[in-house]
Amino acid sequence: MNPSLPVDLLADAGIDETRIAIAPGAVLLRKFAEHMATPMLAAIGQVITQAPMRHMYTPGGRRMSVAMSNCGTYGWVTDQRGYRYTRTDPVSGKAWPPMPDVFREMARKAAEQAGYSDFNPDACLINRYMPGSRMALHQDKDEHDFSAPIVSMSFGLDATFLFGGPRRTDRPQRIPLGHGDVLVWGGPSRLHYHGITPLASGNHALTGDRRINLTLRRAR
Repeated sequence: MNPSLPVDLLADAGIDETRIAIAPGAVLLRKFAEHMATPMLAAIGQVITQAPMRHMYTPGGRRMSVAMSNCGTYGWVTDQRGYRYTRTDPVSGKAWPPMPDVFREMARKAAEQAGYSDFNPDACLINRYMPGSRMALHQDKDEHDFSAPIVSMSFGLDATFLFGGPRRTDRPQRIPLGHGDVLVWGGPSRLHYHGITPLASGNHALTGDRRINLTLRRAR
């Protein structure tokens, strides 16, 4: 990669980049999951028939604009009791649906491509973004094991990912994400702040007017 060009200008410069180091320990894999989009979206559909998408509330009572569900041994939830991982869906009282093998295998391959071997996620958060949905800058720090990376997969509408530093006040990079892009970050970047700017309106052949994101982590 040309170190003189910021990530958000690579496409404008006409540079074909498929593996981009965006920070120490953080790698963007362009279109890495695109070839598996159809079976992965089908698997998402199966998961959310068992654990429907819902808008959770922050401990302060704010309704999140992004709808969420989970699969795997653990699921991430937020309510008046705080941010945490649970073994059961608080809506149904049942265990979260098992993580589809295609999620786990794609996450392992992406992590290995980014330099992290033996990634074994036990939690997968499913996020559905509609036009106007956003995710404020935050750290992923509810996990017990910070040695494992985070793998984030994007499907559907384009989005702008904000990737900052270890302090909330650090100015974030603006990284365009397209259908099939995968972000992996860990090591020195594991606790960096990150988020998504408000999603612009559009239409995608596979997802319609939405963006679907899978975020796989090692919670325990």
